Amino acid sequence: MTSPPSSAAVSRRPPPIPGARWSPADAHVRPLLLWVRTGTAHVRLDDGPALRLGAGEGVWIPADGRAGRTITTEPGTVAFPLCPHVGVGARGLPEVTRFDVPRGWQDWLIQLFNLQVTPFSGRGYSPDAITALLRRPGSRPPAPPALGDPGPEGFASPPMPRARGARAVAEELTRDPGLDLTVERWAARVLSSARTLRRDFLADTGLTFEQWRLHCRLGAAVEFLAAGYDVDQVAALVGFAGRNGLTRAFKGRFGLTPHEFGRKLHARPGAGGLTRRAAAARQADDLIRMMRETDTPVAPEMLPPASTPSHTNDIHVLSWMYRGSGYLDIGDRRYERERGVATWIPAETEHVTGLRENSVSLPLGNASTADLHLTAPLQVRFSPAWDDYLMFRSISARSALRPDDHDPRQILGLFAEQVAAQRALSVPMPTDPRARAVAMECLRRIGEPGAARDAEADATPDAEIHRAFRDETGMTLGRWRYAARMRVARDLLAGGAPPSTVARRTGYAHLPTFSAAFSRFHGLSPREYQEREAAESG
Repeated sequence: MTSPPSSAAVSRRPPPIPGARWSPADAHVRPLLLWVRTGTAHVRLDDGPALRLGAGEGVWIPADGRAGRTITTEPGTVAFPLCPHVGVGARGLPEVTRFDVPRGWQDWLIQLFNLQVTPFSGRGYSPDAITALLRRPGSRPPAPPALGDPGPEGFASPPMPRARGARAVAEELTRDPGLDLTVERWAARVLSSARTLRRDFLADTGLTFEQWRLHCRLGAAVEFLAAGYDVDQVAALVGFAGRNGLTRAFKGRFGLTPHEFGRKLHARPGAGGLTRRAAAARQADDLIRMMRETDTPVAPEMLPPASTPSHTNDIHVLSWMYRGSGYLDIGDRRYERERGVATWIPAETEHVTGLRENSVSLPLGNASTADLHLTAPLQVRFSPAWDDYLMFRSISARSALRPDDHDPRQILGLFAEQVAAQRALSVPMPTDPRARAVAMECLRRIGEPGAARDAEADATPDAEIHRAFRDETGMTLGRWRYAARMRVARDLLAGGAPPSTVARRTGYAHLPTFSAAFSRFHGLSPREYQEREAAESG
């Protein structure tokens, strides 16, 4: 078992949170729930007034192809955009609705965002898992009822395509079968072409895209009918314009109308259980009641554990523990993920990730194998002072609400800086309290303008502190500063940062000055050191 980094790591102050904007072209396709955790957000609809939302406030915006949405957030704001199923508005909230978020629901909504943007749909770590958040500890949804005649095989989900783009579309439709995009728009979302998408669906599943989507919708309709929804509600949930279209398609496939099926099913003993997808729809109803401030559900007393199946990613994934604890299992080795710990999960490595009870994680971003050389997990701890900023980074990475100059590679630099600051503590540290305080202040100031001239610019510590450095570290204070700075530089270079950036982050105003200092200490130039590290890791 591998433990997370020590909490003694030096944690720099987080950068300021910039303003952000949401204005995607297809924003109207799905309803949107925007919740402001801290700061101020402004929402404007083409056909309605502007809304100003403060901390603890939210707004529900139904799907509407006639109205555009523009959302802006002021600097310092953390606002979570949540996208429930498209049919939610048809079940009682078709208008723009402003509401307050009770404090007891806030971490629940953060976890809801995590589950909606995590790609492991339908397998443990999926949007369907949010249903348990509204249930009391120890309770579980009852098992789904036996469907009877016609046999269960008639209601099986269609096979999933293997091709990456087609599978991404299939997973999204499985999560939300009511999404009504053309194949051309689906192709654009997964950076493919309509021709390729159609070809992959047919080759991998034996069904055309339209046939696959219809099978997916009808399978979902069976689940919602079994859960007690009426035919009109089911039609809206699974993407039909009305009950007549659903009835024709349902009878053509199953030989029964939806009404006949529902009546037959609920007449059977043991009927009334929920599948995970149907339970997720029930959860959405509870969310609607909370927003309407009628019959508000009791805040969840616990967040249930969750885990992924064993899987691999083709990119490195950075995951941060906001609350509680979790784990990462690779082979027979377990990496603990405690509060505040961010973990790079390496690409092409089969693994299982998990969250323990009352725990919340958030994805901070991805990195390609070209941008980051990584063969084993890399962890670093962020202090609670970073919470808001890291939430903002997660929202920017996994939604359309982001700064105009959003750079997904920025998280690489921030992580590298935190690792470097943490590892700087591996240089010998004095134990004398006053000398140690000087050492910690030096580490905190690495990267500030003029940091390389600390020895000359700072007031000279007294003789006892100098003596403590010599006796307890084997180095003078000036040499110790130099060694700490070079250790930070080495880790930044190993993480892929260019030498010019490393020079600036370690307090050198000019690259040649930094290169000379680095070469004296390590016997290699920054570029040579970086090339050697890349060759050894490759």
